[in-house]
Amino acid sequence: MPTDDHTLRTQLVEFLRGGSAHIEMREALKDFPPELYGAKPEGAPHSAWQLLEHIRFTLHDLHEFCTNPKYVAPDWPKDYWPKDDAPPSKDAWKTCAKEIQEDLAEFEKLTGDPASNLYAPIPWGDGQNLLREILLAGDHTSYHLGQLVMLRKQLEK
Repeated sequence: MPTDDHTLRTQLVEFLRGGSAHIEMREALKDFPPELYGAKPEGAPHSAWQLLEHIRFTLHDLHEFCTNPKYVAPDWPKDYWPKDDAPPSKDAWKTCAKEIQEDLAEFEKLTGDPASNLYAPIPWGDGQNLLREILLAGDHTSYHLGQLVMLRKQLEK
């Protein structure tokens, strides 16, 4: 059995990146039709834009929680979900996707850094630790990417 946590960190980074049993962000967004960004199938609670922006906001919030001693939690659920079905501009979708990739990269750096204690409680939290937040970030992102893929399939019928 390894005496360090290199193997765990490597597996966590792989989980954050997607792949294996989870779709990768780039693959989920590849050639997503702009005319579908704000569309919703009948009965769907969220559009593709709302899902993507929710992923971005939440991932950034989780990273802030892990790294910012002056962290202030946004209001749930109001601040975590955009009100508008469609992005405010043509470039907003690309910007949002880019910011998600940037925050995922920041999580990967934090995860891979041996100086980042995976197990110590985050001092400004309520008992959470970095390991929990990494798992939450990966799980949350993959869950909503799955919804995004399903939404696209429904809309492209």
